[in-house]
Amino acid sequence: MNNHLLFSIAAHDPDTAARGGLIELPRGVIETPCFMPIATHGAVKTLAPWEVRELGAQIILSNTYHLYLRPGMELINRYGGVHRFMGWEQPLLTDSGGYQVFSLASMRKVNDDGVTFQSHLDGTTHHFTPELVIDLQRQLGSDFVMALDECPPGDAPLRAIKEAVARTTSWARRCLDRFGTTESGGDHPQTLCLVVQGGTDPHLRRQSVEELLALGAPAYAIGGLAVGEPREALFATLELLNELLPVDKPRYLMGVGTPADLVRAAALGMDMFDCVLPTRNARNGQLFTPNGTLNIRNARYRSDLEPVQADCGCPLCANFGRAYLGHLFHTGEVLGLRLATIHNLRFYLRLMARMRQAIREGCFRSWSGEFLQQYEGEAE
Repeated sequence: MNNHLLFSIAAHDPDTAARGGLIELPRGVIETPCFMPIATHGAVKTLAPWEVRELGAQIILSNTYHLYLRPGMELINRYGGVHRFMGWEQPLLTDSGGYQVFSLASMRKVNDDGVTFQSHLDGTTHHFTPELVIDLQRQLGSDFVMALDECPPGDAPLRAIKEAVARTTSWARRCLDRFGTTESGGDHPQTLCLVVQGGTDPHLRRQSVEELLALGAPAYAIGGLAVGEPREALFATLELLNELLPVDKPRYLMGVGTPADLVRAAALGMDMFDCVLPTRNARNGQLFTPNGTLNIRNARYRSDLEPVQADCGCPLCANFGRAYLGHLFHTGEVLGLRLATIHNLRFYLRLMARMRQAIREGCFRSWSGEFLQQYEGEAE
């Protein structure tokens, strides 16, 4: 399979598995560890693409399932792909839509051919196969294309997880075959990423890795975590996968998580992250700070003139106090959602930059311990 991705590791932390890398793609270079803001429908909620770039985002994530349903592929094709459609010129990853489909437990049926589901918008019936998912992402023209996988919930019985691993491998093979026989979307070559499944069972995770490595891919994602399993099991699984996955290829941990989760996962050798928390929590009035989270709707902040975070420097913290932001939320002003989103994304993206710096300086363990102690209020 053609590989248009170059990955190199620029720095290793001597005391952890944390690594600082470079992912070189035709649309740009990504420094890792990196965080991908979520642009599910083709936009990071409340923000313009240039604002997202100015905050330091190197790559964002959109969703095939949602874009397929609305606005539909015909309109996006008229723009020549999703980059031009949404005004984003840097690298972009499209999720296969598998997680969204499988979250519709009462509205879908799965078999070895693919998944049949009802649209959450209008109830119409659709059928996703591995081949169609590749075709859709080819048309979208995303830089990272995700293979279709089956993602069981965290409390799924072992039999269901075994079936998901077998089906994910079968679908990965079909995705690879389709990807190799279709043209890349737009003027920029695309990179296919396969998804490791297996829940928190070490034998099934090992099986999934071995089967996918035999197929070969330029990048690997870790799915099936942050779906209800205990946190200890999540990190034990990442520790195992750090040993199993090739060191010379990027590792994308899907859907994780809190700032503390990102720090711990980076210490276990993970490179790429995405999560809805910074944008979703912002719209609910929850702000991330080095001392944990702050709920701006709390009555204690109604007369608080201090910024959300004194040393932040984002447009919110540089210009407004907590009382004003709380006022915006209590009166339903859209500006409040925007300012909170800007702050939270800046917090996440600066956190990743500080991780990269700590890795380069060889002090990730001490830096992460200090961060986690301050953020969680406990010694690490």
